[in-house]
Amino acid sequence: MKWTKYLIPTLKETPQDAEAKSHILMMRAGLIRRLSAGAYSYLPLGVRVLEKITGIIRQEMNKQGAVEVLLPALQPPEIWKQTGRYDILGDVLIKFIDRSKRECVLGPTHEEVITSLVANEIRSYKQLPITLYQIQTKFRDEPRPRFGVLRSKEFIMKDAYSFDRDIAGLDESYKKMYDAYCAIFSRCGLDCIPVEADAGFMGGDVSHEFMVPSDVGEDAIIICAACKYAASKEAAAVKSENNEQTAKAKGEPIKEVKTPDTSTIEKVSKLLKCPPEQMVKTLIYKADGNHIAALVRGDHDVNEAKLKRFLKCEILELADPKSIQDATGGPIGFSGPVGLKNVRMIADNSIMGMADFVTGANKKDMHLINVNLDRDFKVQEWADIRYITEKDTCPKCGGPIQLKFAIEVGHTFKLGTKYSKVLNAVYLDEKGAEHPMIMGCYGIGVNRIAAAYIEQNNDKDGIIWPSPIAPFKVAVVVVNAADKDLMAFAEEVYKDLQDKGIEVLLDDREDRAGIKFKDADLIGFPYQVIVSDRHIKDRKVELKNRRTGERSIISKDEIPAKIQ
Repeated sequence: MKWTKYLIPTLKETPQDAEAKSHILMMRAGLIRRLSAGAYSYLPLGVRVLEKITGIIRQEMNKQGAVEVLLPALQPPEIWKQTGRYDILGDVLIKFIDRSKRECVLGPTHEEVITSLVANEIRSYKQLPITLYQIQTKFRDEPRPRFGVLRSKEFIMKDAYSFDRDIAGLDESYKKMYDAYCAIFSRCGLDCIPVEADAGFMGGDVSHEFMVPSDVGEDAIIICAACKYAASKEAAAVKSENNEQTAKAKGEPIKEVKTPDTSTIEKVSKLLKCPPEQMVKTLIYKADGNHIAALVRGDHDVNEAKLKRFLKCEILELADPKSIQDATGGPIGFSGPVGLKNVRMIADNSIMGMADFVTGANKKDMHLINVNLDRDFKVQEWADIRYITEKDTCPKCGGPIQLKFAIEVGHTFKLGTKYSKVLNAVYLDEKGAEHPMIMGCYGIGVNRIAAAYIEQNNDKDGIIWPSPIAPFKVAVVVVNAADKDLMAFAEEVYKDLQDKGIEVLLDDREDRAGIKFKDADLIGFPYQVIVSDRHIKDRKVELKNRRTGERSIISKDEIPAKIQ
């Protein structure tokens, strides 16, 4: 391919709306262009990168025996309502009314669709196990799309679904997909960490996220260097010893104090000269419509994923001001456990052993001091419902942990029978008895792989692609395209590389050499073959390795061997 016949609109300046490094470089290198918030066009170089990534995905999925399908993005809402996820996803679902006055959904994922398909087509144990996958465009109405293709409303996903007759079969299918994911991310050049994760709205018991450490990552993971334990912040358990306290009550009576216009932990702490760790925060939630009071220490935050798992509820949301007033008798920001009636109370383990602490008084502009457990209120249910912090230790070995931000590029789930029972995906065993299929689900963000790789592999000059997913492996840069002898020699080099099956782009533009070199570095071709009048008389070229910066003068015939 020749540059002048391609569409490669590189940019000198950083686009105003670009924040993340990957967003900036994908725009500047001419890989993508923004159409609207959360929607991007992929230009030819961007498409080539996506094709390389999807090619690797297909190879590894097929190697594990998965079979490709293609499912519709346009879906009826009825199947979403059957599983209950129509309400759970709420505004995330993009919905519209068609000309027949029927509601339609643009699929954010395909569990309902694939399960309905399999329910109609598979009936016998002889047809199991089977894993089906697709590479498809998905749609989610992100409230705040940002970081380019890392968080967008329209994106490309590889999603796979395994169907087994029992848990042992699911374990085997899950292991195959887990291994395939490790291979995919490794071949794409990503430094990727599999971590234990929360299943979220997908459901299921076991889940892993494949995370790429990055400063722009919107997810947090914890890592233990000692035992290699890794988990998402939502899933990481807090070791019980981390909560141990031996505070002894002084016996002071509980007392109301005025705290006008002071409804946050920070403000109350400052006003009462009390450290946050000596306060108890009470948050009022609605779990499937029922009021819940969640208690955590003032310096901690409620981990809603843990709380939801503990409650085993479908929908968990913070109560609105009116609901809080109804449940506690007081306004938002002043809730507390003392005197709380007809509200289920869940207290985090970190509160055990606390004494003489501060809580809300369930009255406007009032807090309580000298509050003590058992004497002033009783807790019936204790649980680990807070986020782990770097002050905590590893829940596995007790060693120190690190908290890192990361980009999620893949997620695997053991779904069990969550969808098969509801959508009647059943099979008949050897005796003719009917059983629900045991399911697994496995997703990869195709666009995210490209962006996450760039976040990890760039320098002041641009992207540094690895050969497997680079748009072209080699760029032949002609210093002076107006020189017929140089162009003729460059054409020879270009054709020779093509004949040997090496993906090459010939920069035949009649621009200054400096512009060409800057563009080649910006786009990040793994190798640059520089054709100049300095070496043509010896039929030699300069070969530059983009990653290392190493340069060497070699003959035309040596090029293929050098870059293979």
